[in-house]
Amino acid sequence: MHFLDQAKIFLKSGAGGPGAVSFRREKYIEYGGPDGGNGGRGGDIVFEAVAGLNTLIDFRYTQHFKAQRGGHGMGKDRTGAGAPDLVIEVPVGTQILSEDKEEILADFTEVGQRIVFLEGGMGGRGNASYKTSTNRAPRQHQPGEPGQEMWVWLRLKLLADVGLLGLPNAGKSTFINQVTNARAKVGDYAFTTLIPKLGVVRHKGREFVLADIPGLIAGAAEGAGIGDRFLGHIERCRVLIHLVDIAGQDPAGAMQTVRAELAAYGEGLAEKPQLVALNKVDLADAELVAGFAEELRAAGADEVFGVSGATGEGIEPLLDAVLAYLPDRTATETKGSEVEDDPGAEGDWSPLG
Repeated sequence: MHFLDQAKIFLKSGAGGPGAVSFRREKYIEYGGPDGGNGGRGGDIVFEAVAGLNTLIDFRYTQHFKAQRGGHGMGKDRTGAGAPDLVIEVPVGTQILSEDKEEILADFTEVGQRIVFLEGGMGGRGNASYKTSTNRAPRQHQPGEPGQEMWVWLRLKLLADVGLLGLPNAGKSTFINQVTNARAKVGDYAFTTLIPKLGVVRHKGREFVLADIPGLIAGAAEGAGIGDRFLGHIERCRVLIHLVDIAGQDPAGAMQTVRAELAAYGEGLAEKPQLVALNKVDLADAELVAGFAEELRAAGADEVFGVSGATGEGIEPLLDAVLAYLPDRTATETKGSEVEDDPGAEGDWSPLG
């Protein structure tokens, strides 16, 4: 399955059906009068958040959504049939943005959340409704109101309790493979993670969802590397785990680089609680680990955890610290949503424009 987190689509609600012009004609009934019925209502465009979806890939292949128009009014005062609503299913975490992306029109944060986004047009009046004491044989009718239409953007922000970030090759994929049953790609080169990954962590009888995003580099806010657009997937997280590679040239500088990119991105990410984890401690002795931990604290880290994604060393204290930032039952558990450990296989990712 491919992963897609943005899509531009066209929406059009159904037009109302036209009213009918008809006159009653029955044997032995003289001057039967008008009996044209009203037109039916057009279908609404409805969005609904459902469980089990974590990509917008379906909107890559279907980009135009048009509800049906209402039925025509008929003689014998018969009203046209109302058109069914067109229900569009989206993953939890989807936002609907205006065409210029300047306004958030809807935000789906819970399974089952449902909104009528565009209303269908009202059906037109038939000639029976125009009958008066002075106009006993009206021939006028209404054609029915047109439907509403607009282009919108869908933007997915994966719902996760904890976000995982760091520079490329900080060991994020190995870490998420260690603490969840996700199977992220691991390689000895930068940007092995090209799309966000989700994994479910089970620790001390608790569960929470961990999101791994592609690595950040200096200048990501200006588009360097993969850029910072995937940071949107950790905007809703309660706490962030910041992995720093102990084998890197400057661990303290690496931490500050990522923090600077969070500040440049905005949306409150720089103010979120961060647990700094000095990763790959299995490659260093205790004295070197302690020295680098002290450097990270001097650079602004409140607390530093020495961990190894490869061996599992130090993972338990870090997860204990994560639980302190989560409610007794996480948002994911409370909503009962189905979260897959892998939102999409590594492969093609392409935005729609």
